[in-house]
Amino acid sequence: MLRNRQALIPYLLLVAALAGGILWRESENVPGLGRVVTTGQADVGGPFQLTDQHGKRVSDKDFRGRYMLIYFGYSFCPDVCPTTLAVMAQALDKLGDRSRRVTPIFITIDPERDTPKVLDDYMKAFGPNFVGLTGSAAEIKDAEKKYRVYAAKKPLEGGNYGMDHSSVIYLMGPEGKMVSFYDEAVSPDDLAKDLKQKI
Repeated sequence: MLRNRQALIPYLLLVAALAGGILWRESENVPGLGRVVTTGQADVGGPFQLTDQHGKRVSDKDFRGRYMLIYFGYSFCPDVCPTTLAVMAQALDKLGDRSRRVTPIFITIDPERDTPKVLDDYMKAFGPNFVGLTGSAAEIKDAEKKYRVYAAKKPLEGGNYGMDHSSVIYLMGPEGKMVSFYDEAVSPDDLAKDLKQKI
């Protein structure tokens, strides 16, 4: 009985190999077989009412007709936030005149410390076109929820705190719908290359 089962093993392997070959070949003809197919519009983004670095109240509607390159972070961030904003600035420089179609926006996740004055000083490090947005805790939480942003206080020694947060750059279209997104590891060259294709 055991010997009969062992004798079947080569045939079973042959059948499995043939089935795998058929599936591989058919994956060229059948949409979705053997690959990821994405359809529809991602439910990211939405209306917001916040305050810019000059103390002016603004909403998402103020940016209609332009692309928004949005990043959520905080000015006291020691590394990831300034690095990512610098990548955005360098990528926009590489776009040349096309960069006029894009508004780079930094939305704080730390409204307690990131006042308009603090953001005004912080934005100057990245370029004159950068918009820094803050607001009440409720307004910021609402924006985080709409953009699927994770943010939480992290207590530090001495009574201070940092912020744990997701790190994603969002490209929003002229009508306010998400066009694409990029993680913090994207290079200025790759970001500029993709922006040229999408805007």
